[in-house]
Amino acid sequence: MINKNIYKLHAEVCKALGHPLRIEVIDLLQDNELCFTDILEITGGLKSNLSQHLSAMTKKGILTVRRDGKCNYFSLSSKKVAKACSLMREVLITNLKQHQKILDKM
Repeated sequence: MINKNIYKLHAEVCKALGHPLRIEVIDLLQDNELCFTDILEITGGLKSNLSQHLSAMTKKGILTVRRDGKCNYFSLSSKKVAKACSLMREVLITNLKQHQKILDKM
């Protein structure tokens, strides 16, 4: 039997992904690392807000950070993070298409 603590840890990681900006950051980092200022420029968010989101994802082990001079470079801790988000997006798109078919029949 699986130790129930794994479900708690799983839920905590899912909570750490529970914001659109965090999903966008994962999408940006799926193929390479980016400097904080680059992420800020691409997402167009507020510096303090982005910093909080990146910190939360780093604390949960979703992102890793590498300091180089003046810049902190962020990357995914595992490519599987991007894959998991991609799979969830596929489920969402499938559900939306099914709902659209129902609406089209009305």
